[in-house]
Amino acid sequence: MGQITRERKKHRIDGIVPGSIADQLEVEPGDLLISVNGEELEDVFDYQYQINEEYLTMLIEKPDGEEWELEIEKEYEDDLGIVFENGLMDDYRSCSNKCIFCFIDQMPPGMRKTLYFKDDDSRLSFLQGNYVTLTNMKEKDIDRIIKYKLAPINISVQTMNPKLRNMMLHNRFAGEALEKMRRLYEAGITMNGQIVLCKGVNDKEELTYTIQELTAYLPHMASVSVVPAGLTKYRDGLYPLEPFTKKEAEEVLQTIHDWQAICMERWQTHFIHASDEWYLLAQKDLPPAAQYDGYLQLENGVGMLRLLIDEFHEALQMDRQSGVLEAGAAQTQKCRQTCLSVATGMLAAPFIQMLAREFMELHPHTHIMIYPIRNDFFGEQITVSGLLTGQDLQAQLKGKELGTRLLLPCNLLRSGEDVFLDDMTVAELKNTLQVEIVIVNSNGQELYHAFYGKPSLEV
Repeated sequence: MGQITRERKKHRIDGIVPGSIADQLEVEPGDLLISVNGEELEDVFDYQYQINEEYLTMLIEKPDGEEWELEIEKEYEDDLGIVFENGLMDDYRSCSNKCIFCFIDQMPPGMRKTLYFKDDDSRLSFLQGNYVTLTNMKEKDIDRIIKYKLAPINISVQTMNPKLRNMMLHNRFAGEALEKMRRLYEAGITMNGQIVLCKGVNDKEELTYTIQELTAYLPHMASVSVVPAGLTKYRDGLYPLEPFTKKEAEEVLQTIHDWQAICMERWQTHFIHASDEWYLLAQKDLPPAAQYDGYLQLENGVGMLRLLIDEFHEALQMDRQSGVLEAGAAQTQKCRQTCLSVATGMLAAPFIQMLAREFMELHPHTHIMIYPIRNDFFGEQITVSGLLTGQDLQAQLKGKELGTRLLLPCNLLRSGEDVFLDDMTVAELKNTLQVEIVIVNSNGQELYHAFYGKPSLEV
């Protein structure tokens, strides 16, 4: 029998940056990249590692099957200007767990297929900041992270109790996967952790144990967030989870604050952080900015409201110092009344209302109406704006006084598109409500400027 030859992995080139190195070498869309420096490439990390040299060779296959070997001399770390059909240069890895708190399992039927895909791909942790469980990572994956010094990697820990982790992730290897953190720690790879807290499962003593165990990975475990499990109304047949009460939220915060004090004394970092939901549920004031250690967990909703408030006040103060407000006040009688509205999730609405009042006190000619949107689509337990749908906005804003423009936070939309989670477009919502819609970037300065009439994006 003849020897079986393995088919080479090829990566389709989708575009070329004009004037780039690849453009000058006549590499074209539709070409296939076979190897760099004689090495076949598994994904974008292999590619980036290989091209970070001053001298390299690249093997390209043209559409007619002809192979070109290109010798390249360039500055170290200069990009070649190649855009691939798939940004990852490989298939996405799906999740091998069935977590008791999985949000995708709580999605209603009939939505677009991509929303039901469960990814647990460590590569997306570096590219997009996704949190991964480590359960589908092989030793070679850990080796590559260490070799390429990829960081930070964001890890969904949930618990440091291996047996409990097996149960929570419904994966008999989930507990063993925690050992991979040890290798990353020993290699000096920066990590961030996440604990999705489930009432009666990994809270109370288990939370204390998990935080204590995670401190052993300092300083390479830079931060850990604690977020409540998101519970929709579509939980029939799923693990019986319940929302936390005000008193239970207070207990969670007490545990976190106690450990923050310990960590500050021993390691000069707060390390463990509560997401904003805990403070609202417990009816406690948000911590000052210094307590967030540079906002390492913003994407998990840790410090998002504090940062928004501080950025807004900074913009307000800049106007005070520049004399804009005094000049504006003197001209108030000459200004016609401006009326606008803001729609956002129940979580952020009280804070946006507070900022709007401050703005209106200094700009009497502006009237701002805040509309907290109840999440009827997923259920009232979901209070963040990023999970609001176009149909909930439409149903709850129709017939309301909206003024000359409606401000919406950008996290309501799919990245880079004007489409809501339920596939309703911004244009469709605009036609229904008959109002100009302004999408506002997620920071305080942008919100202040949008109040002022300097929007981020008009639709």
